[in-house]
Formats: sequence, C-alpha cells, structure tokens
Amino acid sequence: MRNPVGGHVPVAGGLASTGLGYARELGAETVQVFVANPRGWATPTGNPAQDERFREECAEGSISAWVHAPYLINFGSHTEATVEKSVESLRHSLRRAREIGAKGVVVHTGSATGGRPREEALAQVRERMLPLLDELTHEDDPYLLLESTAGQGFSLCSRAEDFGPYFDALDHHPRLGVCLDTCHIFAAGHDLTAPGGAARTLDELVATVGEGRLRLIHANDSKDVAGAHKDRHANIGVGHIGQEAFRQLLRHPATDGVPLVIETPGGREGHVADIELLKKLR
Repeated sequence: MRNPVGGHVPVAGGLASTGLGYARELGAETVQVFVANPRGWATPTGNPAQDERFREECAEGSISAWVHAPYLINFGSHTEATVEKSVESLRHSLRRAREIGAKGVVVHTGSATGGRPREEALAQVRERMLPLLDELTHEDDPYLLLESTAGQGFSLCSRAEDFGPYFDALDHHPRLGVCLDTCHIFAAGHDLTAPGGAARTLDELVATVGEGRLRLIHANDSKDVAGAHKDRHANIGVGHIGQEAFRQLLRHPATDGVPLVIETPGGREGHVADIELLKKLR
C-alpha cells in the first residue's frame, strides 16, 4: 500500500485489547502507541500475553506499529539527571518496541537548555544517543525516528535543514530515520500551503538526510499559521495547512510507502473523519 493511514491509539487496559480495538473502530491500517507514561520517567515491563496478541494481530491485519517515546526525553539538556533518565527511558522504549514488533520508535529531538551552545548540546546527543543506536543489532530491532519540534525555545531541530547536524552527530547511523510531523514543520516556518510548498519541504528533507530516511509521517493540521512556532494540532483540512498540502505530500516520491499517523483532537468521531479523509486524498 502506498500510504497506510492510522492513528495514535490509547492502550490503558491492554495494548491489544484496548489499542487494537480502538484501531479497528477507526479503520486504522497502522497504529502508534505509548509503552510508558508519556509525561513520566517510569519504565514499566509489558504484559507478555498482550504483547504476543498485539504482535500476532498486527501481523494478521498487516498493521504496522510504532512507539512514541515519552515527551520528557531531552538529550540536549544541561541537567545530568535529565540526560540519564532520557537514556534509560529511550532504551526502554526501544526494547519494548522490539517486544511488540513495532517498526520504529519516535523521539523528539529536544533542545539546548541552560544557555549552552547548540554544538555542545549536539556533542552530548552524540555521546549519549549513539550508543543506544549501536545496541540495535537484531534484524527485528526498531528504527529510531527523530521528530523535529515546532521551533519553540532553543530547539535543536525544527526545520528540514536542522536534521543535517543531528544526523552528522549520529554518524548517519543505519538505524536512524525521520518522523515528519506536518504541524511541527509548518509551525517551524515551512509553508506547506504555498505553491509547491509541500514538495519543496520534502525535497529539502531528502537533500539533507538522504533517500529512504523518512519512515513515518505524523499527519496533523495546524491551529496556527506557518512560522508561528506553536505546536497546536487541528483536524485534517480544518486548520491552516488544509487538504491540498496533504494531497501534495501523498504524491511526492519521498512519501511512497510511508505510513501516516494522526494525532488530532476530536476523540473517536474526529479520528474516524480524519482517517477517512486521508484515505480519500491518498
């Protein structure tokens, strides 16, 4: 399938029973899950029975699964405790992803805190994140997908060209990829609605990181205008990005075979409508 379309699903009560149950209600062809509290540092062990059922049912339904790492992770932090917890938390997400058969783990690229220079923060990213990538030696290990931010504060990676120094810091590791969030990249100043804007953005990304690195798209419309540096998701077609930009994204060679996951508001009804619309645009 050129672009499987799905969503981030709730998993409280069981990865398979709750998560895949919700995915079926949405008509999702791909799913994204949390394997830990996204706003905490806890690293819970999974439920082996649910893990196995999740893996099996995803395989049976040809559903690709993705894990989103917790939001607190920041490898650019000037606080040693935060960096150590980030290492532990990301290692946990990568391990759990492998246990449930997920194809990749999405992690936010973080920011340089404490007034430190960007280069110093990226040197720390290299020192602490590269060893985690080097641990991914099994055939069934997930990819680590970098998700850029909306460009707030001292963000290490928000525009397409910012992936360059980040990839350089991590030696363009074979297990490294990109998760492109349409709302974030729009908020960071890439106007996807300008004539040829979506294609130009994808061209820039490919020129920066190389072909085949884009492995997942977070399909979110934006409540704010391009360049606002605000991360506020809207339902597909009702925000400032609009349907046409998504149609363009879906026609670009770089997105061939790349799944789209929505992280939009509106609960089940909004999610069903967003997934139906993206399938129609596809």
